[in-house]
Amino acid sequence: MQYEIVGAPFPAVVCTLQRGEQMKTEKGSMVWMDPCMKMETSGGGGIGKMFGKLVSGESMFQNIYTAQSDGIIAFGSSFPGQILPIEIKPGQQFIAQKMAFLASEVGVELAVHFSQKLGRGFFGGEGFIMQRLSGQGMVFLECDGSLVRYELAAGQSMIVDTGNVLGFTGGVNMEIERVQGAKNVVFGGEGLFNTKLTGPGTIYLQTMPLATVADVIATHMPTTN
Repeated sequence: MQYEIVGAPFPAVVCTLQRGEQMKTEKGSMVWMDPCMKMETSGGGGIGKMFGKLVSGESMFQNIYTAQSDGIIAFGSSFPGQILPIEIKPGQQFIAQKMAFLASEVGVELAVHFSQKLGRGFFGGEGFIMQRLSGQGMVFLECDGSLVRYELAAGQSMIVDTGNVLGFTGGVNMEIERVQGAKNVVFGGEGLFNTKLTGPGTIYLQTMPLATVADVIATHMPTTN
């Protein structure tokens, strides 16, 4: 499989498949393809896996596209931003924001990833439930806004607003921390929790989370009596 990322600010990844190669998506993100592509909808596993997908914010079903002959298929983003290609290798994993998955080769496995203890995690919001990507193959993630990458050394940390975390490599530890000080919580405008990422590993951040944009738009919507 070969690919090219095209377009801005709504990018798409155009994948060139040889006969028999397959791609999968869970968002209905296919935007164009050659007629040689055959689609099949699958539950993508047993009840346990399907429930895990539901909890992680993804569809319980997958669309699998198989090339009947050489051809192209494209998957498009649903929000202005970028598409991040990540190569998953055996023995490695990548943790991604629950709504980041766009498409991948069929060798990539998706599972729910709990980043915190249950109680604190629910109050931490988006950062609690994420997706663990493992197996082998290319995966394409949707980034809201611009993409920023940092390399963290062992023990090096960065504090990030939870919604701005796109994903990180398997060696990175993620913790949800409460904002300290009542005045900071009430008047700071940054919410109750932040995310602490500690290396070693690579972290990917997004500058314009969809949830943040939705909150801003909501404040300008007229109220009804």
